[in-house]
Amino acid sequence: MSDQAPDSLIPYDEIVQEALRAVVGRVLGEVEANGGLPGDHHFYITFKTQAQGVDIPKHLTERFPDEMTIVIQNRFWDLKVKPDGFEVGLSFNQVPAKLIIPFAAVTGFVDPAVNFALQFQAQVEDDSDEPGFTAAGNDAPSAAPVEDGSNVVSVDFTRKK
Repeated sequence: MSDQAPDSLIPYDEIVQEALRAVVGRVLGEVEANGGLPGDHHFYITFKTQAQGVDIPKHLTERFPDEMTIVIQNRFWDLKVKPDGFEVGLSFNQVPAKLIIPFAAVTGFVDPAVNFALQFQAQVEDDSDEPGFTAAGNDAPSAAPVEDGSNVVSVDFTRKK
């Protein structure tokens, strides 16, 4: 018998990633439908700035050439959720900006109010060394997500060789 797992002809990893990204869409859709965040909920959403379909101001792309994290809490507007992504208005150093982010570009979603987090594999191919991301610094309270690992879902379908 072989210890090596057989290659799957079904793309399970892609299916699971898509399903988990749908959680982000559903949560944001609830916020949109209710006209705001319930209770103490707030979100840190990390995404690839160079991913296909991402539309953010040039000064943000220059400042965050690979990945950035935005905060959806008190100061956001015009949240619109679509089947393939969302758009939202945020303020960066008191300058308003409209961001359009496809769900395929999202690499992380955290709701520190309930210690919930999802991490995704990047769907952007990059041959260069991946630099670390820096938080976007949009105008929001300075809260940090709890990083103790509880309620974190991370899926990695790396094939054994």
